[in-house]
Amino acid sequence: MNAAYGLAGVLLVVAATVLIGVLGVRISRTTSDFYVASRAVTPLRNASAIGGEYLSAASFLGIAGLVLAYGADMLWLPVGWTGGYLVLLVLVSAPLRRSGAYTLPDFAEARLESMAVRRAASVLVVLISWLYLLPQFQSAGLVLRTVAGLPVWTGGVLVAVVVAANVLGGGMRSVTLVQAFQYWMKLTALAVPLVFLLLAWRGDGAPGLSSDVPPRFADRTTVAVGVAVTVNVTTPLQVVVDGHVDGRRYAGVPLTLGPGPHRIEQDTSVTFPAGADVPHVSGRPVTTDREWAMPLDGRDHSLYATYSLILATFLGTMGLPHVLVRFYTNPDGRAARRTTVMVLSLLGAFYLLPALYGVLGRLYTPELLMTGRADAVVLTLPGRLIGGLGGDLLGALVTGGAVAAFLSTSSGITVSVAGVLAQDILRGGVRSFRVGTLLALVVPLALAIAARSLAVADVVGLAFAVAASTFCPLLVLGVWWRRLTVPGALAGLVTGGLLAGTAVIVTIAAGPPSGLAGALLAQPAAWTVPIAFTVMIAVSLCTQRRVPPGVARMMVRLHTPESLDVDRGTWRPRRV
Repeated sequence: MNAAYGLAGVLLVVAATVLIGVLGVRISRTTSDFYVASRAVTPLRNASAIGGEYLSAASFLGIAGLVLAYGADMLWLPVGWTGGYLVLLVLVSAPLRRSGAYTLPDFAEARLESMAVRRAASVLVVLISWLYLLPQFQSAGLVLRTVAGLPVWTGGVLVAVVVAANVLGGGMRSVTLVQAFQYWMKLTALAVPLVFLLLAWRGDGAPGLSSDVPPRFADRTTVAVGVAVTVNVTTPLQVVVDGHVDGRRYAGVPLTLGPGPHRIEQDTSVTFPAGADVPHVSGRPVTTDREWAMPLDGRDHSLYATYSLILATFLGTMGLPHVLVRFYTNPDGRAARRTTVMVLSLLGAFYLLPALYGVLGRLYTPELLMTGRADAVVLTLPGRLIGGLGGDLLGALVTGGAVAAFLSTSSGITVSVAGVLAQDILRGGVRSFRVGTLLALVVPLALAIAARSLAVADVVGLAFAVAASTFCPLLVLGVWWRRLTVPGALAGLVTGGLLAGTAVIVTIAAGPPSGLAGALLAQPAAWTVPIAFTVMIAVSLCTQRRVPPGVARMMVRLHTPESLDVDRGTWRPRRV
């Protein structure tokens, strides 16, 4: 892609985001505007805004990259991320809106009448949100490096600055307008290029994926490695290297890569002959096209990993702070339910698209399997299949959509974290909200710059696992089980948070080990969620004297339609 066109796409989306945010600044005046947009957002606009913030880098880039790398197993990701809203609709969306809370910690305190539970919820909101922000910043760096060759830290800094400007200026009201625009921007940025990509595929004879061989280079291909990687070679390869391989410097000379692992350093070019097998990044399975297209094939413990992934995505949605805060912006519970139904439609339309990019990438950009940048397949395909001015323009459109994904999701998460920091650590009010915004962005930005590069959808999947192991039990039992106690809630939150958090730290810091232990750590939801529910229920049954005294009134409030005259208003947390 021409760097000028790519940067133009980035700048246009950033400019549109700032201009729409300025409109939000003009109409944001009160604390309620900043936290929940004065609870006056219509269902369609709110659904568009939810789609905007929910469809993160993991959806725009990550799903296509994982489908390219792992095949049909990864199709459960969009199914789970969409189906999670159905669970949210059935179990918690309307009661959560009726609670009158601003944030998840507000709801926890209102339901259990405990500052200890509120503090535990606050810590989890911040940690889950930072874990979610980390891949957004890293993916922004991937995009700018791909389209313009800029250092990887520049993307994260750009996103952080634009998000800070919008959130500082107008809070939730400003962010709502921006995110509603960005959903439609992202849908257009994937749908329009895909039409031309499919036409080009048809013009190429509509090749399929039915062979019994692994991916191969169709022509003589030079692969530029932007970040140092270790690749596995299955059969001896005669290549030409310009750079460093296995610690030695080569200046455009032939080299035979024997079977086994090889270290390719940053800024090294490797030229492969036509018909050569594509080396894969270490830890990534080498599969034939038939195996790639077959679910539950080609990975260790794939059955467990699949069901654990389904559980995490279905139940984790209701525990994501930046998703739940959206339901506080609806006028009433009925509007919250209508919003959720619309979200299901909008997400379903979007998630039809990324998998097709992954399939086309398997055919036309197999070199991404060895560079460690499978997430870049969406950005690479327009230039590869179409080329010329048309490829540059479509590439700029896709790049703009990717930037919109980072900005919208980061904005929603920042609002959630800023609200919690402002109420539970600072003094509350608009000024504290703005200070909390800066704190919410600085920490994950620093982690994104310092941490090793990670597959964006994998990290987001871990955030879902932590959310499913903590807030899902709290919300489901808090809304539907009056016997939940303060010790039970605390025990469940701490147990689920520690177990899932430990798995996340090990996976991110060093990568999961091989075998069953690796599968349990990489996809922990299947065992952490049942344990968290069991602990929360068992401890509550053993401490029935600690049931909150106002539980009957709170349960009536959660489950009584707004048409009846019940004391509602906004929950006001106690100050310590």
